[in-house]
This record gives sequence, structure tokens and C-alpha cells, in this order.
Amino acid sequence: MYRLFTITCIYLLILSCQSEEDLGYEPTPVDFSIPSNFPSMEYDLNNNPLTEQGIALGKKLFFDGRLSSNNAIACAFCHEQEFAFTHHGHTLSHGVNGNIGFRNTPPLQNLAFQKEFGWDGAASHLDLQPIIPITNPIEMDETLENVIEKLKADSDYPNLFKQSFEDGEINTANMLQALSQFMLTMVSSNSIYDQVKRGEGPVFNPLESQGEQVFNQKCASCHSGTLFTDQSYRNNGLSINSRLDDKGRFLVLERQEDLYKFKVPSLRNVEVTAPYMHDGRFSTLKAVLDFYDTGMVDTGTIDSSLVRPDNSLGIDLTEQEKESLIAFLKTLTDPTFLNDDQFSEY
Repeated sequence: MYRLFTITCIYLLILSCQSEEDLGYEPTPVDFSIPSNFPSMEYDLNNNPLTEQGIALGKKLFFDGRLSSNNAIACAFCHEQEFAFTHHGHTLSHGVNGNIGFRNTPPLQNLAFQKEFGWDGAASHLDLQPIIPITNPIEMDETLENVIEKLKADSDYPNLFKQSFEDGEINTANMLQALSQFMLTMVSSNSIYDQVKRGEGPVFNPLESQGEQVFNQKCASCHSGTLFTDQSYRNNGLSINSRLDDKGRFLVLERQEDLYKFKVPSLRNVEVTAPYMHDGRFSTLKAVLDFYDTGMVDTGTIDSSLVRPDNSLGIDLTEQEKESLIAFLKTLTDPTFLNDDQFSEY
């Protein structure tokens, strides 16, 4: 059975078990403001309205190691704010008891505008995403039932859930929705790039301007729009990592045409999210650009946009173009987001 179908069924079962008791809670609504240069939201807030109480609960859960079997691996362990919520310097994610995962930790940003989550899109809804790491034996290695029992035994959580949800129940659906509320607030929209595009004062220097032109000509077909991703799944010419043999999107839909395809990542804050690719094989942006220029291989499903007219693979990039591209990509770094106290534990 497909992973996507299985996870969705679990979530629907969770929702069906929620209590409808009215505890008369008094939430404080939070308005979600979409940046003027951003697309419309994918997440439906009608099903999970943002409140101060729900966001605070989600934040507490995000930093709580008790969501894992050894009570030590919190969501925040692999998602560090100053690195756009990636696991800085780690090629692959780490989990309980020193376990090493088989994918690089993706950033958490602008999740309200995404349709699917993870390198392979196994989660079709933000509320579903935490189920995957929590129950993965390599990552957090816990059951949802055990997590709920630990939360019920805590002195703080009963009141926090009562303040956050109408039924006041400590259950999986409420836990997942609280996590979503916190993650939805992770909006990165105040980079130099954003300020330039909104006409707020800054302008690109000559090297950055050149880099933007190169980017629009040679990169934007995949890394498109304000989010710098078209949210598609593509084989970008990476050689197969023989130790991992990660088949990407194929693991979700089991279609041959999806072999070795991975979700096109957003390039926002890419300056701070090294190492790069689904397996973290490249440690610098220069190494990434060198790969696109001369390092691709065809593993059977390579994206047609990466095939040159002479049937060789790659994107022609001069050293000057690479330098300017890196300068432009650095304008996507958002210090406000990376240092915002509302996302920090303390």
C-alpha cells in the first residue's frame, strides 16, 4: 500500500476519534498576513484557525524531546532556526540512539504555501508531516499513542490543550494541528530580494543583478516564482548513492517514471542550508553549480530540461556566471526569519 495512502488513513481515523465536548475555551485569534509578493495559501485555515494559544502549544511541542522514544530527540533537534530549520553541517538527519537517517533534513519555511512535504512528498498535508519522523524507527522511533500518554502525564499540557482547542482533548489530531499552527508562522519573506521586489529601498548591486539574469535564464524553470520552487518532482542528474539507493518519489507512488525524482527545493535561505541535495552530498553552492555544469549522469528518468541539444547533460555555466549566481542566491537570505525570537526555544 502506498505510504501516502497509509498516512492519510491514519489521520482520518484520528480525526474521527475527536471529542465534540464544548469546553468553552476562549482563544485569541491570530491573523495570517500573506506577504504582498507571495502566492495564495495552500493550507486551509478554516479547518485549523491560528490562535495565540495554539501556536504557543505547537512551539512547546516542537521543542519537546518526549515526542521521541528516548525523550531526547525533538523536532528542533534536526530543525535549527539559524539555519532555516535544517540540521546544519549534517549530511543526513540524525535520530534516536545516534541513528543516521537516509536523507538530508529539509528546511522549514513558507509551509503554508506548499502542497506536499518532504523530499518525496509522502505527506500531502502539513498536519500529516510530523507523523513520519515521529514514527520512523530511525528518527524519533515513537508511537503516537505513547506520545499522547506522555503529554497527558505532564503537568502543563492538560491546561495548554484546553486553552488551545474547543474539545480540550490531548489527542493526536490536536497535537498535530498545534504543531501545524506553529509551523505555519514560519514565513520567510524579508530578504534583500523581497525588499527589492517590493520597492522598499534596497537595490541589487551589479553582480547580484547579473546573477538574477542568469538565474532567470538557466534556473527559474524549476526554481520558479516567489517561493523559488515549482513544487514538482524531478530527476536532476545525480548519480545513485550506492549506500542509500534512495528511489525518491517512487517510494510514494510506486511508478517507474518517478524513480530517483525528488521535490524541487526552495532556494530561500539557501546560503545557510548546506549541505545540499536530498543526500547532502555537496557542501557548497559552488559545488552545486559545478555539478549542474559538468557533473550530471542519466539514471533513466533525468529531466528533459537538463539535456542539451547535442544530448549531453548539464546547464552551461561560466565561472563568472557561477559567481554572480551565488551573489544573487545570497540575496534570498532572510536574517529576520533566522533570528526571530518567536521561533526560538527561549
